[in-house]
Amino acid sequence: MNRKLCAVIIVAAAFAVFGYGQTGPPTPVSTERALLDQYCVSCHNEKLKTAGLVLDKIDPSRVGENPRIWENVVRKLRSGAMPPAGRPRPEKARSDAFAGRLETSLDRIAADKPYPGRPAIHRLNRTEYSNAIRDLLALDTTAVDVKSFLPADDSGYGFDNVADVLSLSPLLLERYLSAAEKISRFAVGDPAILPAAERYDAPKDLVQEDRLSDEFPFGTRGGMAIRHHFPLDGNYFIQIAIDGVGEDRQIDVRIDGQRLKLLTTGRASQMEIPFPAKAGARLVTVSFVKDTVKPASRRNSSGSVTSVTIRGPYDPTGPGETPSRARIFVCIEQSEACAEKILTTLARRAYRRPIRNEDLRPLMGLYDEGRRGAGFEAGIEMALRGILASPGFLFRIERDPAKIAPDAPYRISDFELASRLSFFLWSSIPDEPLIDLAERGRLSDPAVLESQVHRMLADVRSKALVENFAGQWLYLRNIRSVLPDPSVFPDFDENLRTAMQQETQLFFESMLREDRSILNLLDADYTFLNERLARHYQIPNIFGSDFRRVALTNDERRGLLGQASILTVTSYATRTSPTLRGKWLLENILGTPPPPPPDNVPSLKEDVESKAMSMRERMEQHRASPVCASCHARMDPMGFALENFDAIGRWRTKAADGSAVDASGSLPDGTKFEGPAGLRKLLLAQPDQFVGNVTEKLLTYALGRGTEYYDAPVIRSIVRNAARNDYRWSALILEIVKSTPFQMRSSQTP
Repeated sequence: MNRKLCAVIIVAAAFAVFGYGQTGPPTPVSTERALLDQYCVSCHNEKLKTAGLVLDKIDPSRVGENPRIWENVVRKLRSGAMPPAGRPRPEKARSDAFAGRLETSLDRIAADKPYPGRPAIHRLNRTEYSNAIRDLLALDTTAVDVKSFLPADDSGYGFDNVADVLSLSPLLLERYLSAAEKISRFAVGDPAILPAAERYDAPKDLVQEDRLSDEFPFGTRGGMAIRHHFPLDGNYFIQIAIDGVGEDRQIDVRIDGQRLKLLTTGRASQMEIPFPAKAGARLVTVSFVKDTVKPASRRNSSGSVTSVTIRGPYDPTGPGETPSRARIFVCIEQSEACAEKILTTLARRAYRRPIRNEDLRPLMGLYDEGRRGAGFEAGIEMALRGILASPGFLFRIERDPAKIAPDAPYRISDFELASRLSFFLWSSIPDEPLIDLAERGRLSDPAVLESQVHRMLADVRSKALVENFAGQWLYLRNIRSVLPDPSVFPDFDENLRTAMQQETQLFFESMLREDRSILNLLDADYTFLNERLARHYQIPNIFGSDFRRVALTNDERRGLLGQASILTVTSYATRTSPTLRGKWLLENILGTPPPPPPDNVPSLKEDVESKAMSMRERMEQHRASPVCASCHARMDPMGFALENFDAIGRWRTKAADGSAVDASGSLPDGTKFEGPAGLRKLLLAQPDQFVGNVTEKLLTYALGRGTEYYDAPVIRSIVRNAARNDYRWSALILEIVKSTPFQMRSSQTP
């Protein structure tokens, strides 16, 4: 090759590399720089630093130098949040291509150098503590309300199991010590327990006209069903308070389904019955016998049980044979060897690892102290208190290996993996199969781990995912505290509140049990109803208090967006709120929460002088301000799509002011939709965004820490892999369990 030809080739190559004299398509780097310069840097520059983001000097070809910034850019582009409403924006295809190239680079960098993060020391929250007591001691924690012994926990990143917010104050430590004493006495069956009274109150707005649940005998109405712990074999009294009885009524009193007594009220407002009971958790039901003789209009027109009080034990005859005693006393000879066996067995489960001599010595010291005062069982009880108040039980502590370099990723031990797995899926301690596998070093084997995940999901304890994960993610726990205004919604009562919550819990549980696609949360064509909720939804031919699976024949109620629990917790006491509902959708469905409102932004009521305006007109006036529009332009249209549902989830075609409901909406990019069906179609059109948000929420819950920018590549990988299995729940959960942040940890930073 001659020098002249070589020079031509070199010059041509230089032009191609640096973009000089290009007539064809620009290179990806120049395209990305041009996009940033055209649409982003007018706000995100070194001078303005809007939202703390500077993009005018950053190099999109070197994303590894600033992964935090580029992950933020990807999130804003994918969600359509940037550029903000009213500003010029690139074509969606161009924006998506840019985000895709950034994600590819970020994922490649993360794969080459994974960073698993470092969860803090994790104190058991009160739900985990209660479940751990249940599984360690076979103590029925619906009868012994262990949660009531401890205060509510703070939340972080949407969940109350985030280690960073689970602090331990001196006052809380005192509560744990007190709880350990009470629980150990209940579990062992302390013969010195004094008589006590436990009062159970019925909710004030509970309607007692029909059989309330399958816990009550057929042919009854109203009343109360109570799980009560009888601490010893002995005699007890049950006191029943009733209200509104103007004539004779019969009250059926039962323990574990066996009738204790059939009472006639007369005009009495209170009755008391003595009875003997065996130790342990028992179901006590008190209910009215249904009057089928009188005309229907007068059958159940009066009378309700307002409270039940149980007192005792009196003249106790012993601790009885309870599941807790069977779990504790694995041997019966009253010897030191037997005590060591009992305490080693309990401590192994409580501490979630093998027990060493240094673990056993202080427990045997407590045993000796208690035994000297009152005998063998008192010694076991004293040592059990020590276990329940020990750091090994109250905290999940993951220790760095010896001599590891600072800030270095490492694989956690099998015992730590067992705890992560059990607290993720069960909100409780590992069971014997998990501990055994960990002790043999087999739990981390991928095939073994996968089989354990399937086993644990099939176990009834996985309902913790419904109660704790879904309960917090979907705000379902909030339904217990909402108070719709009775002057506006006189039909709202405790029966409806309970039914709303149970519908969503049964619906979510069916998704897990049937291993459905996560997308079915939005479009499932079935739900679970009893007569009270079906009447609320105007669905005919559903009778009785029992819930049953019901096929939906129209689109309005499909999936979560048609369920009254969600619609009620995202409303005000007197009216709907498109903003609250839109914010819930952005946060919990799309994972793109709006920023907090600026200071001194007036409320809707303060913004508007005329109360004659419709809700839509008032909201349009509110977001006329550019300060408000940036968030409301995305929130409000989604919320308006649900305006056919009133503040307690009833379907309507007219608003409270009599005007026709307008459930149409459009997003800043021009996308239009109408009503729940249109909104659902919009959400399902971007499945990766919804599944990605569920993944992020579930990963936060599984790790007990907030997800960070370095977790984003893991989340994208989990979503891609779950897509191959139709986004099924088992696939998503397995991918989380197999992920780097779940199985690894970073050593301490110097």
